[in-house]
This record gives sequence, structure tokens and C-alpha cells, in this order.
Amino acid sequence: MHEILEQTVQYLTNINPYEAAGLIFGLLAVVFLIRENIWTWPAGIAYVLVSFVIFWQEKLYADFALHVFFLALNIYGWWYWVHGDKDKEEEVPVTNTPASLLLLFIVASFAGTFLIGYLLSRTDASLPYWDSATTVFSITAMWLTARKKIENWYFWFFVDVVATGVYFYKDIYFYAILYLIYIGLAISGYLAWKKTMNNQAGS
Repeated sequence: MHEILEQTVQYLTNINPYEAAGLIFGLLAVVFLIRENIWTWPAGIAYVLVSFVIFWQEKLYADFALHVFFLALNIYGWWYWVHGDKDKEEEVPVTNTPASLLLLFIVASFAGTFLIGYLLSRTDASLPYWDSATTVFSITAMWLTARKKIENWYFWFFVDVVATGVYFYKDIYFYAILYLIYIGLAISGYLAWKKTMNNQAGS
């Protein structure tokens, strides 16, 4: 019993506070997003700022660069949801992405993954292609999220599955747990937004 207690104390003292903060802000951002709550954006910005430290320490340079885009897109999404293409008295509606545009996003995301992965493979970057996959597909997902397109959840689901494996491999356990939870939240988010779309169509 004493040994278990000692191991628990040792584990708690070794917890990276940035990872813990990232877990909290990351969860808040997605929970707010599912609810279509404007607080998703400030929570997302806090998550991004914490993540800068984590990914630089772990040499996940594509993830680091990704979060620079995340910062910009969180600011844009915040602005768009408040001032975007809508009547002032109505919320921005959840809509579909045209099939041709969705196909273009998918092809461009895979192409970007291989290009960035190749470039990073020539540096000391860790897991360059997997890291690039989460980076490029996240940029696509974030853009679709900012525009309130329901297909954002497809991309987030893919990113969450890949990222969970990457972070477990890199021993970034709080982020691995975060993205494992994200997998379920992506499904929940899609169903919630689909319900919103059905309500919009019926009104």
C-alpha cells in the first residue's frame, strides 16, 4: 500500500502542468463547440497557447505550426460567429459543404500531408508524416468549423484517431487521453449539429 501511494505521489509530481491545462481547455473548447456556444473560441485560444509549449518541447514541429494557424482561425471563427454572413438577430446556421468542394478539401489535405511530411522527414522532426496528417487535416477541419459546416466533424474524427496514437507513442499522455475523448465528442458533435440542421429545415 505504501509503495502504491509513493508511486502515485511520484506520478502526480511529474505531471506536466502545460499538458494538464491543455487537457482542460481542449475539452472545454469541444464541449462548447458541440453546443454551438461562442465560448468555444476563447477556450480554443487558451488551448493553443498552452500547446505551443508542448509541441516545441516534443519536436512536433508540424503540430507547432498547426497551432499558429489554429490561433488565427480561432480568432476568425470567433469573429465570424458574431459578425459573419447572417442577420444580426439570428445565429450563423449549420450548413453542408458542396460535394465538389468537399472532395477538393480531401485531396488537398492528403497532398499537403505528403508534401509537409516529406519536408519534415529531412529534419529532426518526430513522426513527420503522421504529425503532418494531423496538422493538415486539422487546418481543413478548423476552417470548416469556423464556417459552421457540418463536415468539420468528419475531419476531426480522422484527426482525433491519428493524434491519439501519435501522442501515446510520444508519451504525451494527457493529450493522448484528450484526443481519445475527442473521438467520442466528434461523433456526439456531428449528431448534435445534424439535429440543429433538421430543426433549421423544419422551421
